[in-house]
Amino acid sequence: MPVCVHKGCEQTYNEEENNDEACLYHPKPPIFHEGLKGWQCCKRRVTTFEEFQNIPGCTRGRHSSEVQKPPETVTNKSTDRDIVAPSNAPKVTSVDENGVEVYGTGAKYTPPTSTSILPPSAAEKPVQPVEDPEDDLSIPVAPGTKCKRKACDESYVDEATNRGEGPKARCIYHPGVPIFHEGSKGWSCCSRKVLEFEEFLKIKGCKSGNHLFVGPSQNQVRSIILQTYKYYRFLEIEEIVTCRHDWYQTPAHVIMSIFLKKTDKQVSTVVFKEKELVVDLKATDGKRFVETFSLYQPIDPENSKYEFLSTKVEIKLKKANGISWPSLRSGENYGSTTTFGVQGGNATVGGKDYTLATDSPLYANKQ
Repeated sequence: MPVCVHKGCEQTYNEEENNDEACLYHPKPPIFHEGLKGWQCCKRRVTTFEEFQNIPGCTRGRHSSEVQKPPETVTNKSTDRDIVAPSNAPKVTSVDENGVEVYGTGAKYTPPTSTSILPPSAAEKPVQPVEDPEDDLSIPVAPGTKCKRKACDESYVDEATNRGEGPKARCIYHPGVPIFHEGSKGWSCCSRKVLEFEEFLKIKGCKSGNHLFVGPSQNQVRSIILQTYKYYRFLEIEEIVTCRHDWYQTPAHVIMSIFLKKTDKQVSTVVFKEKELVVDLKATDGKRFVETFSLYQPIDPENSKYEFLSTKVEIKLKKANGISWPSLRSGENYGSTTTFGVQGGNATVGGKDYTLATDSPLYANKQ
């Protein structure tokens, strides 16, 4: 018997019994926007993919087994300018055996890591990943019950067929969740991404296991909950952030400000070295700023200090010499370095007496 290709129906039918009221389906394509899922032809919106698949059709018609071709893209011939695809558009990486284009994803950003991000106890005792639930074999299964795992369409026949050693006893499924982002569609557990919703439904599972017809037992549910809690506690990695920082100088000091709110004084550290400044700031909201500054000139670590304020950390670097810093970091040479300031005062702008660095051409002329 043929299978209806209309979305929302997809049932087998007898052509002799087919009529204008036999099929209940969705005539328009799906829509996914800001976490909501639905169909363009009706108003109902849901949040989960399972609820989306259960939305009943909104239009009556005849069953059909003919797959309609997508409409061809209409190009505007009134201009001779080439249409340039945006830089973030997905690129075709391969074509499978069915002629379906498989789109790859861009390079993933890997944030800078630190050796102290994970707590030592978690690093010493890694937690096993959360396992998928397994069927409670003590509960009987009614024939025709569909497997609850995503992307598996097998229905229960009998114990020997679906729970034995035969080919239909293995379940090929997706353990992750659907991801719809900027037009691409796929699963969080595998890397394949497609553009059309019909092709998304055809993506084969990436994991093999046993079918799930009735669900796990109560003991296994409690075990999964506990295992999930431990697993995500183990993966609780701090968010590495980039903080804005400014600096200015006097003849004797370089004053630097790093803007990070809610800094935890108990676990944050600032280490002074002769030519380096090592900063490791942790906020109470899980954010963390880690950076090592290679300083332009040497400092006096013993006489340098820092202070935690409400919106920033202020660091006061004691210069080891009287040379002005054109840059905070080493390797950024801006030529002559001249310090402007009033002798014996704190101001650095508008002074009439100058302190000249020995590497400045003005210093040689003064001699």
